[in-house]
Amino acid sequence: MKILALDSSGIVASVAVVEDDTLLAEYTVNYKKTHSQTLLPMLDEIVKMTELELESVDAIAVAAGPGSFTGLRIGSATAKGLGLALKKPLVAVPTVDALAYNLYDAQGLICPIMDARRKQVYTGIYRFEEHQLMTLKEQWAAPIEELLEELNQRGEMVTFLGDGVPVFRELIAEKLQVPYSFAPAHVNKQRAAAVAALGSIYYKEGHTETAMEHIPEYLRVSQAERERAEREKEQKPAGTKV
Repeated sequence: MKILALDSSGIVASVAVVEDDTLLAEYTVNYKKTHSQTLLPMLDEIVKMTELELESVDAIAVAAGPGSFTGLRIGSATAKGLGLALKKPLVAVPTVDALAYNLYDAQGLICPIMDARRKQVYTGIYRFEEHQLMTLKEQWAAPIEELLEELNQRGEMVTFLGDGVPVFRELIAEKLQVPYSFAPAHVNKQRAAAVAALGSIYYKEGHTETAMEHIPEYLRVSQAERERAEREKEQKPAGTKV
């Protein structure tokens, strides 16, 4: 079984191909370029370097959100285009689940945190049991202090990863009352290899969709949509029902 995976949900752009238990190729870039500039050239390079016949893949796994609204749309559009052209199913892999899967068989709780701005994070709480990723709390958007309070109540060691770590590192040190650590550089951001590996499990379990069915999971409205709603509310005449 061969899975092509894409992840452009955050500041990292990543493309990978996994065949059974072998990572054939992974191209990951964390630099100041838009994913629209990087994702397809990275895929093209992998195809050339591995002499990959795209028609040979069984499915296309994509980090389905949450994350950057623009990044998710780029990843979604790329995956949908490939799915339609190749007539292959898509596997939507929750972004936070894939992040947690980077820390395979880690001890204690795993807590990915993605910076969602306004002192909020996209996060989830996980652990590994008998070599399987267990979801203790599904990915959601939460104020960082609310997350830290919940982790304190759980009373277990926790490992953090994600682009929210440098943003909230000091607050974590100040507020967290349980033992904690931060994942090292090679596994602390989005990786398409993790999306592919987890996607292969979902594929075997039958969790696929067509390219036409796929939509990203944003978890909350975009800043532009919030600002528009606020403007519309301000413009309503006094006494108008909202």
